[in-house]
Amino acid sequence: MSSRTLWHRVYAATRRIPRGRVATYADIARAIGRPRAWRFVGTVVSYNRDRGIPCHRVVRSDGRVGGFGFPGGTAEKIRRLRREGVAIRNQRVNLARFRIRSPRMLIS
Repeated sequence: MSSRTLWHRVYAATRRIPRGRVATYADIARAIGRPRAWRFVGTVVSYNRDRGIPCHRVVRSDGRVGGFGFPGGTAEKIRRLRREGVAIRNQRVNLARFRIRSPRMLIS
C-alpha cells in the first residue's frame, strides 16, 4: 500500500471521530490496519490544513492533547475540544469518558 493511500486512510478515519469524542493516534493506526504506525499517524495529522478534517479530536494515548498544526497551536486545539463538550484538565482528556468505544468505528 502506498504512503499516499495510507495518508488518505488516516484522514478518512479522522473524519469519523464523532463530535464530543476523541481518538488516540494509536486508535487511528489500528483502524487503518497498521497498529504500530501511531507516529506515522501523528505526522499525517500534523500536516493537515483542511478544516473539514477534525484533527483536533486526535490525542495522545496518555490523554494529553498533544500538538496542533493550526494557528493557535495547542490552545486552539483545547478551545475546539471544549467547544464540542470535551472536558480538559491540565491539558489532558479523560479517555475513559471521551474516547471512542472502538477503533472499528473509524473504519469505512
